[in-house]
Amino acid sequence: MAKKATRESYGAALVEYGADPNIVVLDADLSKSTKTEMFKKAYPDRFINCGIAEANMMCVAAGLASCGKTVFASSFAMFAAGRAYEQIRNSIGYTKLNVKIGATHAGISVGEDGASHQCLEDIALMRTIPGMVIINPADDIEARAAVKAAIDHEGPVYMRFGRLAVEDVHGEDYKFEIGKGSTLKEGSDVSIIATGLMVGMAMEAAKMLENEGISARVINIATIKPIDEDIIIKASKETGAIVTAEEHYIMGGLGSAVTEVVCKSAPCPVKIIGTDRYGKSGKPAELFKEYGLTPENIVKNVKEAIAMK
Repeated sequence: MAKKATRESYGAALVEYGADPNIVVLDADLSKSTKTEMFKKAYPDRFINCGIAEANMMCVAAGLASCGKTVFASSFAMFAAGRAYEQIRNSIGYTKLNVKIGATHAGISVGEDGASHQCLEDIALMRTIPGMVIINPADDIEARAAVKAAIDHEGPVYMRFGRLAVEDVHGEDYKFEIGKGSTLKEGSDVSIIATGLMVGMAMEAAKMLENEGISARVINIATIKPIDEDIIIKASKETGAIVTAEEHYIMGGLGSAVTEVVCKSAPCPVKIIGTDRYGKSGKPAELFKEYGLTPENIVKNVKEAIAMK
């Protein structure tokens, strides 16, 4: 099966829906990497390179949105969510403006770029902003659909895209909806709830578990905020144990969002797979293994979660 990075999907979707004259795309001098250069080539009059000034870019985005434009502001996740947090909070979140933040190169899969660029806290940061929608697509199909959903949604959206090419886990008939998770595989012994590129690994883990006689339900949560509480509560009640998996810190990300729902509405054992330390330079496959972001580690945690029932 062909692989594609979700940052590529982002650029392609901007072009696909860019005929709308109301759409404006901004970038912070990284358009080749974020793939917004595709939009620049197709619609140069509605593309603005704001330079290496992410905070200013978010303010420019807010200004354009206040005039009725649908604005996509793009940079690496570390710079978009980290460097420009104050401007996102005050100029976009507080004012509820129609700005869509396209954050690429998230997580340790950035690889050799190292800890300074491997943003592992962006979901946590964006979750603290009231009204901010957070979407972390798992594959090309979902990423393209997420861009269209962001355009249709009135208000701020943070979209998280990866550098590493991944296989599709969805079919072309998949219908993405903000705030709704999707069950990719049914199971009765445990629920594996994953987001982003970890969804593919969750599917691999489920196959490994099936060979050992363990029935694992696999749930993709692309919209981390607002999160699909119903699908989580159902998973807790029907399988009795949950394992979450994300390419993010274990603090404030998917695992935190899931446990908030579980503690409030349907208590059950929960194991959270992620990291609690900085990334480092290395090949993505080697880093995944070192940080426990592998199907094998999901299998290990599943068995521990089942034992906790």
